Amino acid sequence: MPMLADPSQRYKPYTPLQLENRQWPSKILSKPPIWLSTDLRDGNQALANPMTIEQKTIFFQTLVKCGFKEIEVAYPAASDTDFGFVRLLIGKNLIPDDVWVQVLTPAREDLIRRTIESVSGCKKAILHMYNATCPTFRQVVFRNSREETVELAIKHTKLVRQLTDECTAQFGTQFRYEYSPETFSQTEPDFAVQICDAVKTAWGRAGPAHDDRIIFNLPATVEIGPPNHYADLVEHFCSKISERENIFISLHPHNDRGTGIAAAELAQLAGADRVEGCLFGNGERTGNVDLVNLALNLYTQGIHPEVDFSDIDAIIDIVTKCNDIPIHPRHPYAGELVFTAFSGSHQDAIKKGFEAQAIRWKEAESIGEKKIWDIPYLPIDPADIGCSYEAVIRVNSQSGKGGIAYLVKQHLGLDMPRRMQIAFYLVIQAIADLEAREVTIEDITSTFRKAYHYGGGSYQGRLVLKSFRLMSEPSADPDTNEGEEERRMFDGSIYVDGTLRILRGEGNGPLSALLNALKTHLRIDYSIKSYSEHTLGEGQTAKAASYVELVPPGPRSTSESWWGVGVDSDIAGSGLRAVLSAVNSAIGDRALPELKLSVGFGTSSGQSDVASVIVNSLHLELPRRLQASFFEVVQRTAETSDGEMTYTDVVELFKETYKYGDPVGRYSIQTFKMDNVENGTRKAFSGVLEVEGKQIPISGEGNGPLSAFLSAIHSHVEKGTLSIREYSEHAIGEGTEVKAVSYVELVHEVEVERKTKKVSTWGIAADTDITGSGLMAVLAAAENLGLKFNA
Repeated sequence: MPMLADPSQRYKPYTPLQLENRQWPSKILSKPPIWLSTDLRDGNQALANPMTIEQKTIFFQTLVKCGFKEIEVAYPAASDTDFGFVRLLIGKNLIPDDVWVQVLTPAREDLIRRTIESVSGCKKAILHMYNATCPTFRQVVFRNSREETVELAIKHTKLVRQLTDECTAQFGTQFRYEYSPETFSQTEPDFAVQICDAVKTAWGRAGPAHDDRIIFNLPATVEIGPPNHYADLVEHFCSKISERENIFISLHPHNDRGTGIAAAELAQLAGADRVEGCLFGNGERTGNVDLVNLALNLYTQGIHPEVDFSDIDAIIDIVTKCNDIPIHPRHPYAGELVFTAFSGSHQDAIKKGFEAQAIRWKEAESIGEKKIWDIPYLPIDPADIGCSYEAVIRVNSQSGKGGIAYLVKQHLGLDMPRRMQIAFYLVIQAIADLEAREVTIEDITSTFRKAYHYGGGSYQGRLVLKSFRLMSEPSADPDTNEGEEERRMFDGSIYVDGTLRILRGEGNGPLSALLNALKTHLRIDYSIKSYSEHTLGEGQTAKAASYVELVPPGPRSTSESWWGVGVDSDIAGSGLRAVLSAVNSAIGDRALPELKLSVGFGTSSGQSDVASVIVNSLHLELPRRLQASFFEVVQRTAETSDGEMTYTDVVELFKETYKYGDPVGRYSIQTFKMDNVENGTRKAFSGVLEVEGKQIPISGEGNGPLSAFLSAIHSHVEKGTLSIREYSEHAIGEGTEVKAVSYVELVHEVEVERKTKKVSTWGIAADTDITGSGLMAVLAAAENLGLKFNA
């Protein structure tokens, strides 16, 4: 059936209360009310699957931990489960001495007796009795007149007085009394006052002390009007009831019109002292008023609610498990999205708010003033209720650059320049549009790392800085102005597609020197459009973060640019890494030229450059004399190629010259043994040498393994004498793969036409045994000399 064209034909509006000189609109809340949680009674009875005793026990302990001092635990006469739960709390001494447990009963003698029996032996109990008072219930449900309704309340209040007195005398239980004119908000205002006055008289012992005051609970059992109407009813009641000083006025709002929170807050302004409700608004139909919401509303006004929700997520976990009802994502303070901004303009405002507040708080701390929270769109600091800032800004297709930049700063510590924010925003926006979903923090940080090759590992680009040196060089122009910047020289090791290369360049600063090196060696030509930096962290662990925007060379008419970011403990290092980050994005997967050395006579590359190629390619740390020897070989070879050689050519020339890595040589040691002789002061070598397929037994002595081996082979050399001019060694590899590398410069002296002729060369060998590597290096040198051996 459709909605009525004229709903007044079916529904009538509430009747406003003509309240003269109402006071509540001009008042403000300055203290919290007395809180009563009715989760275990009103909340529980509204569940499709009521809580088990175990669940109710956990819930009760949670309420106690939160600081509730009055807890309605059951309607004991309704079921054996509820009755048993109350007895369990008492029997196991689970009720703290400062907590009042409240039990509910209707105005019926047998149920009252059962209810009082349930709390016998309890230290402190509130007996809560109710009967319905509005016209509909009086006339339709109970068919009672006003007088009969009052008499019913009086009669059963007297019974409650009698039975609680008896229980106190027998078990020592201290009782307080609460009476609810059920359906108060639908009851005639004067009749509500009349019946409560009669109940107070029947109770007969209401006094001004806290524990003596009678509690009159005024339920909006069903919301039938706006919250201001409920406030009017409460103010009227407070002004008309007698002995107001002996009464606690309690509220019990429901949320049928969605205004339970407003009704409770306005009714407190109207004079109420106490509020009954449930955590997160559970309860019949649309629920009871939400105590968490009310309490945190006070908290955001600088008033401590005297209940603690510092770990709201833990409370949510318990409540949702016990109630089997989820919390709505938009539920005030508790929903998973309540501190979240997706909108770009909101995110930008929040980001700027945090930045401004950090400055404001630092100033306030320095002069001893309060650190007042003032962030756009966030009425409470999420951290105060145990929430992190991670979900404050989340990203979807509606988000802006400010929110994305905020998340990068929060999770990576990087404060991107504005133009870089725009560039990265476009990257994230494309993902959000393509996948039509929320972009998570993990998506953003991993995309950032991929886009800017930030963080090492799988995020590294094709060019990776390993090490560098920066040197200054005075200007070549003697007439240069005093104070003009010196030229800077970049000398660095850079992985190029996984191979370590040496690059050198010069410029008026470190970054331009690196760009010059890239242009010279790799034909990568870009210019810097913008650069910025900031400190990352504090104290001894602080690092520099640098941001570089590169553009193609020439006129700046193109809009194409590439951003890079670098972080390093050295500010120059962070800038160099930022340049390479941007270059990696700019070059994409285009082919790069093979690096070359200019090694002709009189050219720029020197001995150390050639040695660097060998150490980076083969991990061989050549002795200085070997470096010089091989450099001469390289120079002679380069004469045939216009003075240039590729890195690959240099490495192959080294292997060929020194037979390094060649598994098949003309000479090899088949077996050998090294013994100590002359009390260990000398070494004796014995073994079998294979020369071009022939096996020759050899033996000799010396001061050490190499001299003993040299002595052993010396007698078999066709002519001349052998000596070792230089020997060195080092390890390569790691762990079980480690080997020893030995270098031997072998000198061969031979008499030619009555003149002594000396020829020397190097031998290089690697072996898992350090002695073996030395012997093999001697043989390699002998083979490189072209020596002949006799059997």
